[in-house]
Amino acid sequence: MNTIVLPTYNERENLRHALERIREVADGNGIVLHTLIVDDDSPDGTGELADRLTGEYPDVEVLHRPGKQGLGKAYIAGFRHAMANGADLIFEMDADLSHDASYLPHFIRLIEQGADVVLGSRYVKGGGVENWGLARRVVSRGGCLYAQAILGLPYHDLTGGYKCFRRTVLETLDLEAIGASGYGFQIEMTYRAHQAGFRVAELPIIFVDRKVGESKMSKHIVIEAMLMVWRLRFSKPQRRER
Repeated sequence: MNTIVLPTYNERENLRHALERIREVADGNGIVLHTLIVDDDSPDGTGELADRLTGEYPDVEVLHRPGKQGLGKAYIAGFRHAMANGADLIFEMDADLSHDASYLPHFIRLIEQGADVVLGSRYVKGGGVENWGLARRVVSRGGCLYAQAILGLPYHDLTGGYKCFRRTVLETLDLEAIGASGYGFQIEMTYRAHQAGFRVAELPIIFVDRKVGESKMSKHIVIEAMLMVWRLRFSKPQRRER
């Protein structure tokens, strides 16, 4: 089973459109995609809408959490739930329509060709971003280069949140030790998978900034990621058993 973990916090206006697009791509490509919405008690009613949508979409499930605890914690809760329900491939994807569902079959193709982790990459040939101002571009690209240099990683997009993991990757990593939220979580997951010897591939994607709702980016998230890469640099590797 292929499961998309879709964290939500105040995404009421985007959620139905995101699910419709996922269903359209799945049906058009003959693939089965189960979607797990992980809602952090959104005050705008996203969780209540998600519950209603499960009646319209049989391949959609909702995991409610008791408050806003950070993106990283939401993903880890979603990963655990997906694996407990038999998922073999597990995706990270945003609910704000910035991640185009049309790329989902291409993630699966790269996994079938031997990758263990596939990163949706804005910073390889064929990738890019749309509707971002200069400041956001500098922060994002600068953050990737900063982490890449300190951690010695060969991957171009370390802060992106559109990914696919084989189940074995998430079973191997110590998810309880993943402490970052925000895009620091994305850096840490890729670094841990690389350290453990898993094969990581990059898929070019075009990231289109949200049209509805507010970005969750903050100064706190940026600072957390800047400090976290140094902690990772001197942390003990998580080795994969062979």
